[in-house]
Amino acid sequence: MNRIYFLVLSLFFSSQTFAQKPDTLVRDALIRHLDSLQTSFFMQHGFVSACIKSTRTGETVLAYQHRKSVPPASTMKLITTATALAVLNENYTYTTTLETDGIVRNDTLQGNLWIRGSGDPSLGSGRFKSTPTLSELLKSWLTALQTKGIRYVTGQIIGDGTLFDENTIPGGWPWDDLGNYYGAGVSGLNVNENKFRAVFKPGTEVGDSAALLRTEPALPRYTLINRVRTDAAKTGDQVNIYTSPLGTQYFLDGFVPKGPKEFGVSGSIAHPSLYAAQSLRDLLAENGIMTGQEPTTAFDYLRTKARPVMNDTLSAVQSPVLKDLITECNFQSINLYAEVFLKTIGVALNYGNTTEEGVRALQDVWKAKGLKLSGFRIKDGSGLSPQSVLTLDNMTEILASAAREPYFPAFYSTIAILGKNGTVKNLGRGTRAAGNVRAKSGSIGGSRAYAGYFTGKNGEQYAFALNLQQYDSDFGSAYRELEKLMVQMVDL
Repeated sequence: MNRIYFLVLSLFFSSQTFAQKPDTLVRDALIRHLDSLQTSFFMQHGFVSACIKSTRTGETVLAYQHRKSVPPASTMKLITTATALAVLNENYTYTTTLETDGIVRNDTLQGNLWIRGSGDPSLGSGRFKSTPTLSELLKSWLTALQTKGIRYVTGQIIGDGTLFDENTIPGGWPWDDLGNYYGAGVSGLNVNENKFRAVFKPGTEVGDSAALLRTEPALPRYTLINRVRTDAAKTGDQVNIYTSPLGTQYFLDGFVPKGPKEFGVSGSIAHPSLYAAQSLRDLLAENGIMTGQEPTTAFDYLRTKARPVMNDTLSAVQSPVLKDLITECNFQSINLYAEVFLKTIGVALNYGNTTEEGVRALQDVWKAKGLKLSGFRIKDGSGLSPQSVLTLDNMTEILASAAREPYFPAFYSTIAILGKNGTVKNLGRGTRAAGNVRAKSGSIGGSRAYAGYFTGKNGEQYAFALNLQQYDSDFGSAYRELEKLMVQMVDL
């Protein structure tokens, strides 16, 4: 009997050991792959980092230079959006109102109109079915005044973005990013995702000037200095747009390709709260409703006057729910959305309305769950700042912790599927990683990264992060090297 019992135990433990061997073999093969990559000409000037953790236990399954601080680039959005869901909830919405501090007498509004923002990053973008375009938004405000019989406003139209601080730009953002659409700053009142489209007419020969035909939407009070020229056909968008925070002057430089009749590039609206007020005033004037004073912002108005009591709300526009906003942020990698979420976290937790205060609030959310965050030094919520750094141990620890939270199903659904959609839709197609890995991509200044989740062959869910720093593209492709690692890791 004892011999039979011993035999059964021996078979049990040997089968358990055998079942674990594939995991160990795959992990060892991954480490050899990482070693080979690290010593290659491709990484001769930089280094590779990797970390994989079990979401169930938090145990580190694979670690490779995982405690070196590296720029996360846009993988930072995963941390920001997970924190937003933890602090707010997936059904949270932003509301923008058109209000007045005056009273209506006959056809005259005696007072000011206030466009009061709550940070909605989607306002007037038309990105969602439920979200009006900028033109539709402005017309709805026009209709609200017409319904009241208003034909004259004695005061000003005031764009109120004071829910967040006046500084729209996070620390460390590069100067040459600020005028481009992905460098749009964040205000308490954002419109059209704080971006515009500059449309050029390429010349007939390489080196010819490219005429600036128009902007969409129009920027009548902005100065655009155009030095864009024509390059060879099919060379794509090589235009840089420069401006300053809250600026109204733009410098456009670079090249557009020869061939198309028109070629558009996207830039950032640097002063969105003022732009919103000016745009509404222009539309009112076109429709016979005049205002007594020039549009302004709440920041400028409140420098010399007290904030008045609002007497009436003429219109209210609600954003899509937070989960939908986060899905767009992570699928399309929209920096503006991530920065709005970061500041909203700071305001919601009473830390303050600056980017720095949002960062402190975010860190404290995870520290309260017992995470140490050694090496975690970030400057923004989107990862655009090259001064933002964290370790892959930080990244996977936060992702693994988030996987054990009630909001995780909502968060998980906002992350793109490898080979299927989002910024990773063309990655890993036809491999065993496609349809399994959920990942956010990131790229900045010689760095490329991916982070997210996958399910191993043993049915275990893992959080992962991969990062290449200062690779040499003369000797390979960061995109392809990281793709190989993701295909290999799903065999764990």
